[in-house]
Amino acid sequence: MLDLMPALAAWGPAAAGERCAVATVVGAGGSAPRPVGTSMLVSESGDVLGSLSGGCVEGAVVAAAFEVMADGGPRRELFGFSAEDAFAVGLTCGGELEIHIELLPDVGGVLRLDSLQALDAQEPTAGLALIRRLDGHSPAGSGSPRGAGAVIIPDPGSYQVEQSGAVAALLGVAGDWEHPLLLAAAAQLEPMLRGGRTGLVRLPPPEDCLSGTAVPQNARPRPGPITLLVESRLPAARMLVFGANDFGAALLPAARLLGYHVTLCDARPAFASQSRFASADQVVSGWPHRYLAAEAAAGRVDARTVVCVLTHDPKFDIPLLQTALGLDLTYVGAMGSRRSHLQRVDSLLAAGVTAEDLSRLHSPIGLDLGAVTPAEVAVSITAELVASRTRSAHGLSLKQGRGPIHQHAGHDHTAAPTACTLPAGTLPARTLQNQETPWT
Repeated sequence: MLDLMPALAAWGPAAAGERCAVATVVGAGGSAPRPVGTSMLVSESGDVLGSLSGGCVEGAVVAAAFEVMADGGPRRELFGFSAEDAFAVGLTCGGELEIHIELLPDVGGVLRLDSLQALDAQEPTAGLALIRRLDGHSPAGSGSPRGAGAVIIPDPGSYQVEQSGAVAALLGVAGDWEHPLLLAAAAQLEPMLRGGRTGLVRLPPPEDCLSGTAVPQNARPRPGPITLLVESRLPAARMLVFGANDFGAALLPAARLLGYHVTLCDARPAFASQSRFASADQVVSGWPHRYLAAEAAAGRVDARTVVCVLTHDPKFDIPLLQTALGLDLTYVGAMGSRRSHLQRVDSLLAAGVTAEDLSRLHSPIGLDLGAVTPAEVAVSITAELVASRTRSAHGLSLKQGRGPIHQHAGHDHTAAPTACTLPAGTLPARTLQNQETPWT
């Protein structure tokens, strides 16, 4: 749902207050085109915002959304490839998608289109998280539709689930701060919220969280597990580009396309002030290493920050790289030939940089794509950034590879056995991939 927020303000049905249904990917397997958390809105007039598969299953999802708007009940639809029936709705890529569809605009009195628009309008790049209950049960006394319930979290990086009355109410244990279910939920939700991840969390119903005591099988009909969809968006990761030149100008828009908050820094005001760098979120005139050290001291760089050194001048490069390699950054790259790289390594070693820290330096910067022009070099750099996020990435043409294209990093989250254990037989026999690790 969070992926649609930037487009809500311009979507006519939202402004008109039309009834809508939201369809969300809650499971993905094989070569599915979109990850868990991807959403699509369908209005009562038939307008659509977003896409779930690039066109393979959208028609069937729209039809199911109209059924949801007609009867108010949620739906689960599973789409896959059917070799036996060429006309069946499915994914020609061979993947599988599990889609959850529920009614909007009012889910549990919290998740409304106007509320999401207002939150996103405050700061489009700020942190935000959404926890939705998908298992078909409303919190007692909430007055919510079947399957409804949601919590909006403005600051997921520091959110304390154990102290959240909203999450406790969503789980059906409002007022019981020591309930094992709330503690189990905190153990799973907080890492996802603080890591900016999206995925499903399954927990046992409150009746089965009685200090670890199992409920007899013949006592009463056993409810299914509580299913939560967690979407967490952290503030945009930073990219610091050093060097007001042609290569820096080409890299700025490419970096923003990947979702980075981009700062251009150059010690020469006459160069940094040129209009061609206007696509940067921030332009700074100052000595690069001093600026980076000041930002680090102020806590404005972190383990997601990217540093790209494009100055190609030792008097800037060496002190800047010495500073950067002493910080916990996700990526440090420097432009230059292989000869320049060797000279740079000698200078950094002489300055006291350890061999271990030097091993983190991406130099020469970028993947070997045969890039020559500034635009091509920008593609090379961003390609290496994307590849560096996944251990299985090898930078070769997909034509030369075998096996699945997408290597899913996530796993199914279930309740911690030491806190609350799901009764046997409550999980589906086949579980699709249900968590993604975002790029930034």
